[in-house]
Amino acid sequence: MTNLPRLLLTVTLPLYVLDQVTKWIIVLNFEPPLAGQTASQEWYPVIDGFFNIVRVHNQGAAFGLGNGTVWAPVVFFAIAVLALGFLGFFWRRGAFSNLLLRLAAGLLTAGIFGNLTDRILQGFFLPAYQSESFLTRLSHGYVVDFLDFVLPAYGHWPSFNVADSCICAAAFFLILSTFRSEKESKRRKEDEAEA
Repeated sequence: MTNLPRLLLTVTLPLYVLDQVTKWIIVLNFEPPLAGQTASQEWYPVIDGFFNIVRVHNQGAAFGLGNGTVWAPVVFFAIAVLALGFLGFFWRRGAFSNLLLRLAAGLLTAGIFGNLTDRILQGFFLPAYQSESFLTRLSHGYVVDFLDFVLPAYGHWPSFNVADSCICAAAFFLILSTFRSEKESKRRKEDEAEA
């Protein structure tokens, strides 16, 4: 528990800031998508035929799940808030007991906060919706995705952002930690059997 402030300052906060700064650079420099579309007509090739910078508005989750539906922004807002609550609960219970798990928690927190901030700021405060209810305004929120890769034999991978990358890296560390725990447990059992 004592490492929480250090984790937040060294991992979570810098990644959260990087996520928000990069998204705002995109928002301020790319035209928004046309009405009824999710992707801007502008794109900037970084590595021709492989990597582009784009502007995509994603109201859904990973891979565009639920994108363009009325329910997605509200549902995924609620899921993000619940996920943060569960992270706090499990942190207090000591579930993040080793370095990999603490790193995963810091990355998850950065990713969840980054996309949650988007769902509140992007679309929510547009002047056209100011007289609407909270839920109606929230239903216009979206996450800004901008990293676009073209993979051989697949095509365009769904665009993503820094927050999404943090969440994926956290999942990798959680899986790695699970395998390490199982390996250590097996080694302990073998040592006990030999004793």
